[in-house]
Amino acid sequence: MTAADFFIVCVEASTDDDLLVGRVYRACEDASGERSGFVRVWDESGEDYLYPAERFVRLNVAGRERDRLEAALSSV
Repeated sequence: MTAADFFIVCVEASTDDDLLVGRVYRACEDASGERSGFVRVWDESGEDYLYPAERFVRLNVAGRERDRLEAALSSV
């Protein structure tokens, strides 16, 4: 995970995607997606896709806590 990557939590999902409400996901900056209201997310399939940004809340995690969260997500 790079410094430009961040964590988000899903607050709304659709039946046609691989997201789980309440789950924390890795995301990254995607300028063209953001201009259209989307965020790039690594979903349950392990692939990255653009999803509507309003389905997520961004988490601000830094330092050791960021490392711990990254380790926890890597083990899932």
